[in-house]
Amino acid sequence: MLPVLWNVLLWAGPLAGRGAGPEEEEAGMKIRPAEERDIAAITGIYNHAVSTTTAIWNDRVVDSANRAAWLKAHDEAGLPVLVAVDDGGGVAGYATFGPWRAWDGYRHTVEHSVYVHKDRQRAGIGRALMVALLEEARQRGYHAMVAGIESGNVGSIRLHEQLGFAVVGQCRQVGCKFGRWLDLTFMQILLDDRSSPG
Repeated sequence: MLPVLWNVLLWAGPLAGRGAGPEEEEAGMKIRPAEERDIAAITGIYNHAVSTTTAIWNDRVVDSANRAAWLKAHDEAGLPVLVAVDDGGGVAGYATFGPWRAWDGYRHTVEHSVYVHKDRQRAGIGRALMVALLEEARQRGYHAMVAGIESGNVGSIRLHEQLGFAVVGQCRQVGCKFGRWLDLTFMQILLDDRSSPG
């Protein structure tokens, strides 16, 4: 079951179905499942990250049709895409997770992505999206979440550490962007204390 809305600082718990239940707010920000009306904003946030950061290791920007297909594929696969929305309906950031690897043995592990609008960074939105995403993964019974972070992104690494992630490894010069090699730091958090997959 996909929780419909979260408080920015404290997850409000699952509600029945998309759009059900009262909208809860804190500090003028809501976290809810992404909808078609959010596509343009998601596209803008994604393209800014592609064009100006090493958060996404793609070189090509996309159009709204691409992000609409991406959202539809996530929806059909039952994967969450959450958006942080302000009082005016503006999307301040988005987050999602999906399978870490394609093979069956990895089915209890997910990898996540979180992106915040360039004008809304360092305001707690990334943290709020992460808290909601972690709770969503726990509610779905996942055991582990993995983060792949460009090693120079100290702010993201610090945020993940504050949320309980630990650095578990680094791959040197496995990516490239803006004419330079990029290192990839892997971080992980266990979402429950199960001793076996059961």
